[in-house]
Amino acid sequence: MFPTAQTARPASGAPRQGSRRTLRARLADAAGLVATPLRPSHYLALVNPLWATHAPQARVERVWDETAEARTLTLRPGRGWRGHRAGQWVRVGVSIDGLYRTRPYSIASAPAAADGCIAITVTALAGGEVSPFLVRRLQPGAYVTLSAAHGEFVLPDTAGLRPLFITAGSGITPVMSMLRSAVLRGRMPDTVHLHYAPQARAVIFGDELRRMADVQAAYRLHLTTTRAEGSANDGPRHFDAAHLAARCPDWPTREVWACGPPPLLDAVAAHWQRAGLADRLHVERFHAPLAALPADVTGGTVRFAASGRTVEADGRTPLLQIAERAGLRPPHGCRMGICHTCDATLVSGCVRDLRSGALHQAGRTVQVCVCAAAGDVELAL
Repeated sequence: MFPTAQTARPASGAPRQGSRRTLRARLADAAGLVATPLRPSHYLALVNPLWATHAPQARVERVWDETAEARTLTLRPGRGWRGHRAGQWVRVGVSIDGLYRTRPYSIASAPAAADGCIAITVTALAGGEVSPFLVRRLQPGAYVTLSAAHGEFVLPDTAGLRPLFITAGSGITPVMSMLRSAVLRGRMPDTVHLHYAPQARAVIFGDELRRMADVQAAYRLHLTTTRAEGSANDGPRHFDAAHLAARCPDWPTREVWACGPPPLLDAVAAHWQRAGLADRLHVERFHAPLAALPADVTGGTVRFAASGRTVEADGRTPLLQIAERAGLRPPHGCRMGICHTCDATLVSGCVRDLRSGALHQAGRTVQVCVCAAAGDVELAL
């Protein structure tokens, strides 16, 4: 595993950390006695948002357009940031037209960067709420909230590791963190990388990947455009068994990390399953795989018990999105049914799990990021 940031040990004879109180810490303790219900962190944030600890923030230092639809944001985390492992993601929060929104994004930079910053690369999604804002409107000097790093899509620190990366589109971002980390540490393993993009100009980090392949003898890059430039008649070219065997003949002996759109990941998972090698495959999905729902699914009235708000919902939109559109800020993390941060008690009614189509009745805990109303519903939110 990649190392995480560690706290320096005090020099011999120095007082222990617990007894060494800074003036700021003492003032914070005193302020806490009179600041209730606010915390000293709220007041420190008025002076410098990066001092906030109640809702850790990051300042946008730089922006860089990778492609016509993708932009890299370099962020300087504030107090409390504990670093990340290559391949992990963070939850980024912004205020858009008066409403607070958060989304998870993979960290594309290597851990322990010299400037103390991290980078996320965001692709603007058609019809999206947050990604177009981050790509087209957020500018250097702005502040965003930042969660701790999460995720298990990481490389083990194992001798003799021979990874095969299979990525497409913005699925390159967590793998880019792994590659940059290997370069920074001077320990690039024997690596094969298959990456897919619609056209060459749409390859995120394209120039850097090509330079890396030129310089790093252990890194073999295979870029595939799924539609030939300027030719509407040339059929699409996607991942399949023949394509894999031609570019990585020793694929059965490698550990695999795959990230990209659902069709790619479904094809990769099916291939490794047929080969009896599913235990060698590590997959990072940006969206939960959803079940095909009946055409006549209906929603209902959703009541959020704690806030007393009532809204109408269809039977296909996750209840987390319904709550956010109603102006609520329920806790959540991955937004795809993995982390269980959004768990809430279903007080009454019935919800549908959008991943399986299964119905869940009142009296149980449900994941509002992947469940939709199936009739009138009351949630303990």
